[in-house]
Amino acid sequence: MLMRDPVNGEPVDPEKTEFKTEIRGKEYFFCSQDCMNHFLEAPKIAYFSMEVGIRNDIPTYSGGLGVLAGDTIRSSADLRLPMVAVTLVSRKGYLKQKISENGEQIDLPDEWKPEELLELMPQMVKVKIGKRDVRIRSWLYDYKSQTGGVVPLLFLDTDIEENHPEDQAITDHLYGGDERYRFKQEIVLGIGGTRILDALNFSIRKYHMNEGHSSLLTLELLRKNGLDAETVNRHCIFTTHTPIEAAFDKFSYDMVNEFLGQEFPIEELKKYGGKDKLNMTLLALNLSRYENGVTKAHMEHSKKLFPGHHIHAVTNGVHSYTWTCQYFKELFDRYIPGWANEPELLVRVDEVPDEEIWRGHLKAKKILMDFINEQTTVQMDISALTLGFARRATGYKRTTLIFSDLERLKDLAKKRPLQLVFAGKAHPRDITGKQVIKQIYKYREQLKDQIKIVYLENYDMDLAAKLISGVDVWLNTPLPPLEASGTSGMKAAHNGVINFSILDGWWLEGCIEGTTGWAIGPSPKESIQEAERRKLELEDLYNKTKYIIIPKFYRERDEWIKMMKNSIGKIAYYFNTERMMRRYITEAYLT
Repeated sequence: MLMRDPVNGEPVDPEKTEFKTEIRGKEYFFCSQDCMNHFLEAPKIAYFSMEVGIRNDIPTYSGGLGVLAGDTIRSSADLRLPMVAVTLVSRKGYLKQKISENGEQIDLPDEWKPEELLELMPQMVKVKIGKRDVRIRSWLYDYKSQTGGVVPLLFLDTDIEENHPEDQAITDHLYGGDERYRFKQEIVLGIGGTRILDALNFSIRKYHMNEGHSSLLTLELLRKNGLDAETVNRHCIFTTHTPIEAAFDKFSYDMVNEFLGQEFPIEELKKYGGKDKLNMTLLALNLSRYENGVTKAHMEHSKKLFPGHHIHAVTNGVHSYTWTCQYFKELFDRYIPGWANEPELLVRVDEVPDEEIWRGHLKAKKILMDFINEQTTVQMDISALTLGFARRATGYKRTTLIFSDLERLKDLAKKRPLQLVFAGKAHPRDITGKQVIKQIYKYREQLKDQIKIVYLENYDMDLAAKLISGVDVWLNTPLPPLEASGTSGMKAAHNGVINFSILDGWWLEGCIEGTTGWAIGPSPKESIQEAERRKLELEDLYNKTKYIIIPKFYRERDEWIKMMKNSIGKIAYYFNTERMMRRYITEAYLT
């Protein structure tokens, strides 16, 4: 069976090639000595992320940040970029969500066994946390692209018999525990991850920090380089995903000194991480040559938060092949060959006949409707206009905005049926988020005779794939400017699902009113009072649904399909991680 050379993507016969090597317990095949040497010797980009969503049965992600990291790895492999990724093993996952009959979220561990899916690396390193040495090992997962590219992903693990019982649990829960637990995790990720790469003999060209959780890696690089900040700066890249200062990870220097005082001079650390508290975002910014936000609007917000920093904008994307449903993959394969590796070719979606677009959508919608009808007591109708909303359940996402005026909402469904599908987990300590889920359950009961409403439990990547391809309209109502980017609407667009969203995050760049979707509320550039802005948002939400969306869906099928095609040809062709990674390669990795 032919395989692909992981460097140039050319087909290779493993039985005939003389160029092969074993590394980290796995065998790789090449078409030339040069390719083999490049694979073995080329310095890599080290991509650090606290969470990574690479497979649904590896629950080391909580939401958008982790799924973006997974898509980054996938596209890097597609492009055969020399990269290695580092994350935590999170043996007990984020959380498995169960919801009671009255909407109470029940938090359960989402345990998994890395030994069943990953390969244990023999090398081990130590990091001193407080007065104890903490041993760290890693588990290897090689993500392989159909192009031949390979990105090794290392999962850091402290569940080692020689460690103190308290330290064995450091890598158990993603975003679990208190501030002290979180800081220990960030020590393991940043400092421990850098040492693991050294122990595994990876040659690193650049260190890319996906959010501030891993920014302690800069301390390890300072230590290795005699506290020479300029040398560290040349090797570091930082992507911030947070639009407000209150959300940045900050730790008291008393605790920092307790845990790291023997490893690093705290007064030196204050030069880069802030005088009052260790600000992980500031630490990363001050020790990185290239810094970026995740949309143009987020870049502008970040520049205001950190004046003097030259922050770029690299708008997020999604991995096109992963998030396109099977029916649309088949259509694109037939009419737009090459789209999977060159998603920009989706601009040619007009080559696909309208009736096939609609037929593909109905097939995806049927899968979602069948799933809902099997899993819940709500029996949904495939012919009814269906709006989807799936986000982390928390206050600023404003999941319940559509329920602000129940009489107007009822009025929307008087003549034609309307269905609402919700999903999303609340963080175990987010009381407001849990209350949001309970409120939706109450609205579901209040409106059961007028509108079919369902809240699907345990939102994960598999469920997301059903939702973003199976609804008709993707609804998003965050409180601006708190949505740094958002990517679920990009996934929906790959499947011809039309976005209806607040003008925040990526939608500021993707929305062409009435062409690619619809905006809810005025542009953030309009100078109006916040109370007036909230009022206009509700007017748009109800009026556009009543007078534009419902009539177009039920009476103007040709125009609806035209907008579905615009979602693919004007959104999906651009908002993908292939384009995103090419920006990182040219602007950050090769400089």
